[in-house]
Amino acid sequence: MSMEQYIETVIRPKIQGDGGEVRFAERRGDELTLVFQGECSKCLILDRCVHWIEAEILKDLGERVSVRAIRKKPFFWDT
Repeated sequence: MSMEQYIETVIRPKIQGDGGEVRFAERRGDELTLVFQGECSKCLILDRCVHWIEAEILKDLGERVSVRAIRKKPFFWDT
């Protein structure tokens, strides 16, 4: 299973269960960039979630990655 598939099929449904949204953006070496939306875009403890994702990837896929989180808020929050 590719990293993108893992994020989409394993991590994403768990994040959605809490009202959030996560999308795979890119992977460069051991750095994984994920875009967080929904409740995640304004979450005060997103860093805990990022560490949890890193731990899940290590446990399930045996890969050590560093997740770079990008918060993307809805466009209408700017008005």
